Amino acid sequence: MISEKNERFPFKTIYVASDHAGLELKQHLIGRFPFLPWKDLGTHDGASVDYPDFAAKLCGEMEHNLKDSLGVLVCGSGQGMAMRANRFPFIRAALCWNEEVAKLARQHNDANVLCLGGRLTVFPIAERILDVFLKTPFEGGRHQGRVDKLSC
Repeated sequence: MISEKNERFPFKTIYVASDHAGLELKQHLIGRFPFLPWKDLGTHDGASVDYPDFAAKLCGEMEHNLKDSLGVLVCGSGQGMAMRANRFPFIRAALCWNEEVAKLARQHNDANVLCLGGRLTVFPIAERILDVFLKTPFEGGRHQGRVDKLSC
């Protein structure tokens, strides 16, 4: 697991946002890893909100800090957040439901936003997914050309 002493952690900011259905998981991850450089963009209470608004807010923040940041989006299934985030040409959002998907999303797709389902992902699994996502570097090489095609 990532820790305060992890010297390899290359990101200066982890933007995080959720809708009401993802609030509990988002708050859990922030509380479980308080030493990470979180910037919480909301929502901050359980009132019903629209997930596209929070995905767009996170992507707008990331646009100014792409090289030094990652994003985490949480809604009920994670799918809606991923769909909205991937409309931004500089975002590569990955809906991850286990550690292997998170690892491959980073290694092969250079994913820069992790999407999680707050209603579908139990806390210990979400912690491990986040851990793998944050620690796994992009492999580049043969994958770079494919990633470049995503923004065409």
